Amino acid sequence: MAGGWAKDGAVQDQIDSTIQDSLERARQRLPRGPGQEDCAECGAVIPLARREALPGVELCVACQREADKQQATVTGYNRRGSKDSQLR
Repeated sequence: MAGGWAKDGAVQDQIDSTIQDSLERARQRLPRGPGQEDCAECGAVIPLARREALPGVELCVACQREADKQQATVTGYNRRGSKDSQLR
């Protein structure tokens, strides 16, 4: 397929870059530091198994579920190669 001015493999490079960006965003959201025994939102006790599985956890499962729903959804569209990315 004709790619115009794009080099061979440019689409795969863009896909790989999108995946790397998503992984980095996910890593940044992981809790860090000492966890809490009680939920920061509702005050419920955070089970020991959750605290051991996620060091640094601050929310119970129910509050974390709500926080995840409210978090902005990322489309996953990599705009590095587009001119629009220069307007950010």
